[in-house]
Amino acid sequence: MNPESVVTEFCALWAQADPDAIIEYFAEDAVYHNIPMEPVVGKAAIKDFITGFVGSFGGIEFNVHHQVANGSIVMNERTDVFAINGKQIDLPVVGVFEIAPDGKIVAWRDYFDMTPLTALGS
Repeated sequence: MNPESVVTEFCALWAQADPDAIIEYFAEDAVYHNIPMEPVVGKAAIKDFITGFVGSFGGIEFNVHHQVANGSIVMNERTDVFAINGKQIDLPVVGVFEIAPDGKIVAWRDYFDMTPLTALGS
């Protein structure tokens, strides 16, 4: 599978809220970095993070608006849709994925503004 297909399939999988399936896309030494937060390093730590996230919020619909690939790098502009405390959150995100030759994600960086999330506490 080419890198763009890996990312497309990976993004669609989040709607199912299955951490065991999601984590299989990552390399053992992968880095997942939501840029406003600290990076999560290693497959086990990423699984713990994802398990906690989907346990709290359920599935996430990644609505991909644009996606481009150049070799092993795939970038997408998307809106992530999920619920917190019964309220729908539409979070604009730009994601950058680095895919290894074996089709595993070695790095994933998401760039977004925390305001839609922090506004819930107001």
